[in-house]
Amino acid sequence: MIIGTKNFQTENQGYIMGILNVTPDSFSDGGNYDQLDAALFQTEKMIKQGAAIIDIGGESTRPNYTRISDAEEIERVVPVIEAVKSRFDTVISLDTYKSSVAKAGIEAGTDLINDIWGLKWDGTMAEVIADAGVAACLMHNRKQPEYADYLQDVLLDLKETMGMAQEAGIKKERIMLDPGIGFAKTLEQNRLLMKHLDSLNQFGVPVLLGTSRKSMIGLTLELPVDEREEGTIATTVMGYMAGCRFFRVHNVEANYRALKMTEAICNQR
Repeated sequence: MIIGTKNFQTENQGYIMGILNVTPDSFSDGGNYDQLDAALFQTEKMIKQGAAIIDIGGESTRPNYTRISDAEEIERVVPVIEAVKSRFDTVISLDTYKSSVAKAGIEAGTDLINDIWGLKWDGTMAEVIADAGVAACLMHNRKQPEYADYLQDVLLDLKETMGMAQEAGIKKERIMLDPGIGFAKTLEQNRLLMKHLDSLNQFGVPVLLGTSRKSMIGLTLELPVDEREEGTIATTVMGYMAGCRFFRVHNVEANYRALKMTEAICNQR
């Protein structure tokens, strides 16, 4: 998969996407990196620990989050994107579902748009991504968590997203899909989708798994958000074994080490 100027070899290799929330209210690390110096320090740390992509987010998407204006989101993310781009040789992802924010982020140097609505929010995201020629991570989501046949419906939704992307002119080699763990799904549905992650391989594009510290882990293990690292690592290992190749996490070092160990065993001949 091509992201920015880098070619990610996803046949047997997995990659860590480090989360950089420049928000005051994200569920796990809100307020930690909303100052530029702190954001740059965390970026450098994550790169050293093995992150191949830095995912910058300016609006929390935690349950019941407060939506901010496009202008405020742009004001939060653009200076960070520009600063990271000027200081580090890394791939930058922008976590946004708003096409105007995506456009501003791309102009600032973003290599990948990470869209939690899979192009379905405002109707113009696909065009923005296609026109810029950047990569896209397209996630499964629904406004109402109502399913006739849950697993099949998720796959049909993702098929629709893929169709929208390709119709707009987004090249297949620049697309990855995200099953959307934690979005419009119950605890049982999240775990069922985890069990059947391999079903997403049918689309022929890399799959990104984003489970880090989410409620699926907290509810399963009955643990608060700051005690969910082992649960996250377990899902990273399972995800790789099911075919996922990108992993969006808060704790880069622990997940990178677990991923490299899993790769070594799975690819042993």
